[in-house]
Amino acid sequence: MNTYWRLLGFAKPIEKYAIPYFFYTLFYSLFNTFNFVMIIPILNSLFDPAKQIAQVTSMPAFALNMDYFDRLVNFLLYKIYGPDYSVMNVMLFLSIFIVSSALLSNMFRYLGQWTIENMKIHTLRRLRNAVFDNVMGLHVGYFSNERKGDIISKITSDVTVVQFCITNTLQVAFREPFLIIGYMIALVKISWELTIFSAIFLPLTALLIGSIVKRLRKSAKQAQENFGDMTSLLDEALTGVKVVKGYNATGYITGKFRKINDIYSRITRSMARRQQLASPMSEFLGISAAAVLLLYGGSLVLDGRLEAAGFIAYLAIFTQITRPVRSFTDAFSNINQGIAAGDRVLGLLDEKSRIPEATGAVRLEQFRDSIEFRDVSFSYDDSRKVIDSVSFTIRKGETVALVGPSGGGKSTLSDLIPRFYDVTSGAIFVDGIDLREYQLDSLRSHMGIVTQETILFNDTIAGNIRLGKRDATDAEVEAAARVANADGFIRETEHGYDTNVGDRGMKLSGGQRQRLSIARAVLKNPDILILDEATSALDTESEKLVQEALGSLLKGRTSLVIAHRLSTIVGADKIIVIEHGRIAEQGTHHELMERGGIYAHLIEMQQLA
Repeated sequence: MNTYWRLLGFAKPIEKYAIPYFFYTLFYSLFNTFNFVMIIPILNSLFDPAKQIAQVTSMPAFALNMDYFDRLVNFLLYKIYGPDYSVMNVMLFLSIFIVSSALLSNMFRYLGQWTIENMKIHTLRRLRNAVFDNVMGLHVGYFSNERKGDIISKITSDVTVVQFCITNTLQVAFREPFLIIGYMIALVKISWELTIFSAIFLPLTALLIGSIVKRLRKSAKQAQENFGDMTSLLDEALTGVKVVKGYNATGYITGKFRKINDIYSRITRSMARRQQLASPMSEFLGISAAAVLLLYGGSLVLDGRLEAAGFIAYLAIFTQITRPVRSFTDAFSNINQGIAAGDRVLGLLDEKSRIPEATGAVRLEQFRDSIEFRDVSFSYDDSRKVIDSVSFTIRKGETVALVGPSGGGKSTLSDLIPRFYDVTSGAIFVDGIDLREYQLDSLRSHMGIVTQETILFNDTIAGNIRLGKRDATDAEVEAAARVANADGFIRETEHGYDTNVGDRGMKLSGGQRQRLSIARAVLKNPDILILDEATSALDTESEKLVQEALGSLLKGRTSLVIAHRLSTIVGADKIIVIEHGRIAEQGTHHELMERGGIYAHLIEMQQLA
């Protein structure tokens, strides 16, 4: 139950909902029970009219029984109609009474349900916010090991199951006991003998239904995990739809999806069978019990130990008491599902794979001097070193280029500066202070990043460019676009800067997406610029224009440039060749060409190409 109590914490302040719900359900249960009790005087009016028109001229003494209620009704009738009221007067009075009682009962039921719905919405909002906030705080390496679809499934589907479990069980915990207590009091008052006889059927019902739902938790967990697999495959298939179609892999992907979907359907079918069996079985047991009670109760009526009207009312109430019992069993089923989903959600909430916040409270107010790598090493999950004892310095205003064979560790090195990952050993210093001493927000506020993989969001062109500077004016956005050689094609789109780029920018070409990414960095005007093959997606003409724009952008700015096309970094202040995670050689373009090493060989290969 530790999982349940943790999840319940997201309903806080729970008293805001629990206190009014307590009173709403109390009054609902009171009037609901009263409606069934009213059967007795109505039937007596029809079959024993003499009893119902017996005059009562003074207020009867309070007692918790039907005789008191009959005398109270007769007293009120005497006050309203005088001494000569008829059976029809009684029927009219009782009809008005029961309609009023039903109105109040359903009004309080509505208020209670509305209160619990508010709590559901509140709980869902808090839980999703907490999970999403934690996910966005995790470091980049976590997402390399996890399936995106599984994370989406936990934040959407599982969270919904959890909040329903919490609020539904609270609803049952308040409302159903009141109904059961009210019904039981009425049953005992009508006939304690019949109630003792019937009491054996309620525990029997609970035991049988409990045996059905006992195995639901395991099935629920399997279903939720399988749904995560299905969401992951769906995300991958839609993201890579061009590749899937281009390689005629549609049949393979659809077959894989159908296999997962079949497993999910089989699990949910098994769960549904158990869930749906609970209610019919409970109803069958209730009717069976009523049939047995009919025999025993009939004997009490024939012996004169129970009135006929009371017996009919008793049967009506007894058939109703099985409903809250069924709600209890259904709630246990929901708890099993909710806890299974809750374990997955809390696992995501408790995930600690995050870049730790600053060990100190240092804010990088202004970048002044240098970025220094001192004997830096890095590895993923204690595997082989991706970066091995790398040391170099980027002075303020310098452009340093990282080149080398693919897989050598260039992009990983650049990811260490904004602390997408933390070094395994060694340290990176910014203005002489360990990178880890800085607060993340202040550190990253001085950086602009253009990666090889262009990331655009389903927003307008202007909205995507403003990502790093939300308060930028239209004029500033357009100026940044001109620097990135993007203004021309933007104005040719249907709505200009207000054009929506589609999911992941799919309405634009690769070169257009890359230029918007560059415009985003230009607008932020960062002290430190990281370009990870920023021009790789551009055609020759666009690359030339963007390189000219970047040339003016890079002047006087500290830049780390990763380039595949080596012609773009000839003018860099320093070129560092990375091979197998180590620095193989470094120097200017001319120095490295004269050396005739790896860099010179790469240049030669590209020229031949």
